Parts: sequence; C-alpha cells; structure tokens
Amino acid sequence: MKTIHIGLLGFGTVGAGVARILLENADLLRARTGIDLRLKHVADLDLTTDRGVALADGVLINDSQAVVTDPQIDIIVEMIGGQTIAATLIEAAIANGKHVVTANKALLASQGNRLMAMARQRGVDLAYEASVGGCMPIIKTIRESLVGNRISAMTGILNGTCNYILTRITNEGSEFAPVLADAQAQGYAEADPTLDIEGIDTAHKLAILTALAFGMRINLDDIYVEGITRITPLDIAMAEQFGYRIKLLAIGKQSNGRVEARIHPTMIPMGNQLAKVNGTLNAVTVTGDAVDHVTLFGHGAGRMPTGSAVVGDIVDIARNIVSGSAGRIPVLGYQDDQIRDIPVMPMDDVVTHYYIRFAVLDQPGVLSVIAGVLGRHGISIRTVLQKGRHDQGAVPIVMLTHRAKEAAIKLALAEINALDVVTDPPMLIRIEDNNATD
Repeated sequence: MKTIHIGLLGFGTVGAGVARILLENADLLRARTGIDLRLKHVADLDLTTDRGVALADGVLINDSQAVVTDPQIDIIVEMIGGQTIAATLIEAAIANGKHVVTANKALLASQGNRLMAMARQRGVDLAYEASVGGCMPIIKTIRESLVGNRISAMTGILNGTCNYILTRITNEGSEFAPVLADAQAQGYAEADPTLDIEGIDTAHKLAILTALAFGMRINLDDIYVEGITRITPLDIAMAEQFGYRIKLLAIGKQSNGRVEARIHPTMIPMGNQLAKVNGTLNAVTVTGDAVDHVTLFGHGAGRMPTGSAVVGDIVDIARNIVSGSAGRIPVLGYQDDQIRDIPVMPMDDVVTHYYIRFAVLDQPGVLSVIAGVLGRHGISIRTVLQKGRHDQGAVPIVMLTHRAKEAAIKLALAEINALDVVTDPPMLIRIEDNNATD
C-alpha cells in the first residue's frame, strides 16, 4: 500500500478538524483509496493547548519551514490563514515540489493567480475546495461535474454570519446591533466582524467562483461589495409583504463579453430555494446550459465541515500522486492558455429591479414629486406602498421599480435626497426576480 506523507501547517479550529478526520477515519480512508494517508508533522507555535486530538509523539512541532522542506512530505496543508506567512510557506512548499491544499480564500482572491501559476510551472497540484462554502463541494462541481456546461450565472449565500444575522432579524424583528452582539457571543461572528458583515469575505469567495465558472483570471478588485449593516426590520417586513426575503447574495453573471460580479443585500422571491436557506448555512445556485439550475447547500464553516472539504482535496491529490497524474484537472478549471481577462461590468451598468424606501414628511403631493423625479430619469414604478406615520412626522413610502439601470437610480436618488420633504437618505435594495415583469 502506497504511503503519502502529509504536513499540516496550523493547528487551530480547522487544522484540528483535518487532523481528527485523518486520524479517526484512517481505516475508512485506506479502504476507499488504497492509500495510507500519514500525518507526519503538524506545525504550530502553540504546542501546549489541548485541541481534543491525540497526536503521536513528535508529530506536533513549531517549525513550519522544516515541514515545507521535509523531503518525505508529499502534501502540505496550509491552515494558518492570512496573506503573509501563509503565502511565504505555500511558495516554499511549491518550490520544494510539494502539492498544496488550502482553505485560504483571502489569499487566493488576492494572490491566487500568482500562486496557481507557480504550481502549474512546478507541476504540482494546488487544491482549495474548502475556500468557498465549507463542506459544500461547489468548486468540484463547477470544475468537474459541470465541465460540459456553459455557465451563465451563479447566485449564492456564502457567508454564514450574515445569513444568521438576517435570519434572526427576519424571524424576531430584532435590530441589527443586538443580533450581531449575540452572534459574537455564540461564536458565529468574530470580535471584529467587518470582513463578514461588510461583504468582504463573500467577495473573496465570489472572486474565486467567477474565475472557475467563466474562464477568467481571479479579479477581486472590480467586484462591487455592499454589506448588511443598513438592513432594518422595517425593510425585512416590507419585503415579506411583497413576497420576498432579504439575503446577502453573491451574484456572478456572464453575458455579451462581460461579467457581473456583485455582492449586496438582495430581495429574492420566497419560492426561491435560496430564500429558504437559514441560519449559518451556505448555498449556491449555478445555471448551466445543459443542467438548467443546480443548487448546493451545506455548512460553510466550522471545524469538521471545513475539515471534510480539506480531506477531500488531500485524497484527490493522493490519488493523482499514485497514478502519476498531477495537474490532471487544471487548477482554475480551464487550460492555462484559455484563461482570459474578462472585464467586470461597472455597477453603474447593471440593470435590475429595485426596492426603494423613502422617509418623507407627511404632506400632500410628496408622492407625486418623487414619482416625477424617477420618471425624468426613465425609472418606471411597479408598486407603491405608503405606511402610516411612525417617526415624528415622517412616513415611509416604499416603491418597487421595473428594470432600471443602476446609474439612473443613483442620479434619481441623489436628486430626491436633496428635497426638503425627505428626512433620511433613501434605502435601496436590489431585487433578483426572474418572474418580475420588466
């Protein structure tokens, strides 16, 4: 039986999950692969904390460089995170002919093009299933299972923290701040939740998925990103009245030689499968010309779900090593000379439906003034709902529009916001509804 030696960098939450699966399910892995996956070293600065995983004597060390240069080790598993030390160690591993597995979406989104090119040149595999969606096999699905499809769109819930917060606000009518504090207390949100609630973590994942789906280089810089901090219980209640749920969506679409890549709170019909994905779960719907729609969902984070995805990558690489077929599947799913620099559509060019909530003084003629401004900018109103007074003379007016261009919406809202009768900046939420009339 072939033995494959593994070096694990980082023994935190996910690293410990990887080690636990490799050790506790060793017999199962041997039975399924015919390979002995042997964890030779785990490197971490902390050698004393009990992670609940029993390692043999001498396995846990504090020298990462010794692991990446060990001639016996075949696969390096990077679970350190961040974009500095992790990048240096991955580079060293590749230079030493090691195959690499990582869950580091921030690193891949910012430096993935360079690291993947290094892996191709060195003839080693770089695997990263756990970087998007935790245990949800979205990367394998796009890169392998849907290889015969022209993918036109992907729509996903890719951050469990945001989904948990929005679910709580929806179910309980709570305000954002106390729900976030509770999510932090329960460990669903970091002490500094900025990467999650501002949509940055989701952007890292969408940058990877758009590259895989559309045959383009990873492009994080041009993705439009908007978080969930302005979402209120009132907006969620209004959405329900119109038959929608609000989710933080990652949206990737390809048409006419350009790609839409955007992250923002989005209203989707209650009948949409993504509208029913609650709590900390992740989900992605992929649209292909042969399969129509495929939806995957599962735990997007956590020790064991993410560890499961990492071990899946380890097994794939181990099988490639045994069969002498490293590089069998292109790292971005396309042959290197077929990967293009596809332009990302500026947000101003996006055309979709919109929900707009205005807070205005309770005076005659206000609605007609607002409608007039929208009309001058070519924005057609689909539905209007005016609620009773709720805040010192201000009343909310809610409108759903027909399809409109983002640039026109921005100009109209800037003009409306300057009106004396408007008491607060308008609230804008985009709508993804294939059944809505134009």
